[in-house]
Amino acid sequence: MTTNFKPVLLDSAPLPQRFETEEALEDYMALPSADLVADLARVDGDLMILGVGGKMGPTLARLARNAMPRDRKVIAVARFSEAGVREDLERHGIETISCDLLDREAVGKLPKAANVVFMAGRKFGADGNNPLTWAMNAYVPAIVAEAFARSRIVAFSTACVYPFVPVTSQGAGEDEVLAPPGEYANSCVGRERMFEHFSQQHGTPGRLFRLSYAIDLRYGVLADVAQKVWHGKPVDVTMGHVNVIWQGDANAQALRCLAAATVPTSPLNVSGPETTSIRWLAQEFARRFGKPVEITGQEAPTAWLMNTGEAERLFGYPRVPLSQLVAWVADWIAREQRLYGKPTKFEIRDGKY
Repeated sequence: MTTNFKPVLLDSAPLPQRFETEEALEDYMALPSADLVADLARVDGDLMILGVGGKMGPTLARLARNAMPRDRKVIAVARFSEAGVREDLERHGIETISCDLLDREAVGKLPKAANVVFMAGRKFGADGNNPLTWAMNAYVPAIVAEAFARSRIVAFSTACVYPFVPVTSQGAGEDEVLAPPGEYANSCVGRERMFEHFSQQHGTPGRLFRLSYAIDLRYGVLADVAQKVWHGKPVDVTMGHVNVIWQGDANAQALRCLAAATVPTSPLNVSGPETTSIRWLAQEFARRFGKPVEITGQEAPTAWLMNTGEAERLFGYPRVPLSQLVAWVADWIAREQRLYGKPTKFEIRDGKY
């Protein structure tokens, strides 16, 4: 395999005004920055992505493949229950392995890559089968943490591990006491505790990647709000404020965390720096669409918000600003392009998903 591959860098690509197709969208998210290329060059060994089949996994895998030296493997692991995902990854030079991460023996037989990004988890429909939610969000991390004790592990987590904080605050810091509402959120605390325990026991370097609302044009808080406005449905602003980040920026920061791993593993808040108003988003989409908007509810004084100062110290501000995200999403929704049909359920305040 050739080692002199030179990727097209994001640094030299201007922000697009729009994305005509899903292919163009995914190609753009696969462009690495010079900083990402440099950080991945600092860590040795292959990369394995566990639970690659979700909303973010395929684009993260393609980004990693374009950023890493070609003599190092990118291995994508999932059950691959969705048609076409596996074939598309392989077409872009990514090796694939089918594996049920609940199967301890199967996980133990996976190649021991030096670098692991753990993306598996269960949220949608979580409240309908809480035992399975806990198994996926706490038992599977224990299996993985034991099996990959000698690897670097960046484990995707969520802002939902925090309690609600005042919207007038700077958001929860990484040292905030974890006391969230609902079983789903507490199972996510369980996930973190498993990685922490085995990292302490084995000296496994890592990061707990506490992500708040990645934005792809096909899903996300912005798409949820924009769809409601476009279709004339009311927008509930009770959960009145959120943090959001472009999915390409979130993926890049996750991969860069491999070069910023700590022993024992430690949490890192990742999202956009703004506290974004849902009411403002609804009104802005209404303005762009030339449509009226019905606002219901009244903003609660608290929300799931994070302080992302440490991530900004490590990686700088996200490349794509909020204003550009709004413009991209408005264009995508107005042209009625394909959506995933997976609402974020950001409005929920009782933790029941």
